[in-house]
Amino acid sequence: MQVDNELLKKLEKLSFLKVSDDKREDILCELSEIVNFVDNLSGLDTDGVDNNFAMSDKSTQLREDTIVSSTSVSEDILKNAPNSGDDFFIVPKIID
Repeated sequence: MQVDNELLKKLEKLSFLKVSDDKREDILCELSEIVNFVDNLSGLDTDGVDNNFAMSDKSTQLREDTIVSSTSVSEDILKNAPNSGDDFFIVPKIID
């Protein structure tokens, strides 16, 4: 995949970011390096690798799900809101 100025413009539009003209060439080079690295990964032969393969035989540590309720946390958060009520943020209606 070729990373060029047109692709960078599309990425800017999608991400709502603006890349300054003096940084464009650096960004294009870095994106090209990233894409080339990912392309190298797609060339790996993984036919004999199990779908559940992991680098470690140890399983993930699990914890008991316990409910912890503290009203002070929600009060601390909601006191910063411009408008709140009944332990919720109140926001303007945006969809009719």
